[in-house]
Amino acid sequence: MEWIINRKMTLSMAFLTVVLFVSGCSLLPSVQQTTKSPWNSFDEAKASYDRLSPYKTKTEELEKLGFNPFTTPNIKILTYLDIIQKFMFNPSIKKEDLDKGVQACIDAKTNCKAYEIQPKFSFNKRYGNVLLDLFNFKRKSHQTGWEFDALVVIVDDIVVYKLWGGKPAIDETRETKNPLGPLQDASDLLIDITRQGL
Repeated sequence: MEWIINRKMTLSMAFLTVVLFVSGCSLLPSVQQTTKSPWNSFDEAKASYDRLSPYKTKTEELEKLGFNPFTTPNIKILTYLDIIQKFMFNPSIKKEDLDKGVQACIDAKTNCKAYEIQPKFSFNKRYGNVLLDLFNFKRKSHQTGWEFDALVVIVDDIVVYKLWGGKPAIDETRETKNPLGPLQDASDLLIDITRQGL
């Protein structure tokens, strides 16, 4: 009876192994991360940003374009003190060196605020041999997506400065090899302990 049970378990493990090899990357995990915003792509976010004009765009129009921290999620409100830290992080940088809009914000103090917008979307998919991945011998991943960063400075309900950056197209591949597989972390820990002991 025990022999029959062992044989069934062996056959089950063999079947599982075959399934893992045949299935390939379909059984590997994937991660999708989205910072919720009105924009579904980098181009959409950039198009809204391009419609902002310093010393022309008022808060009302700014909000219609989606730059409203009270209705649009994940927009950070900055004070003039945050602006000082962001632009004058080095003592060698003087206020006179900054853009006129940033200077106006610092001079306006509490009448100035800024919106920091960072919408993004990323999709990370693991691929390759399932068993090598499962036992941590070799892991491959592919990340795609986009990130948009924008800063909009407002004084007395009018935009006085804007700045943008980001990654229009993320396409990154990563491959990690661990010769010891599941024992790799333990060996790294042992090395650290040995070094500390020395």
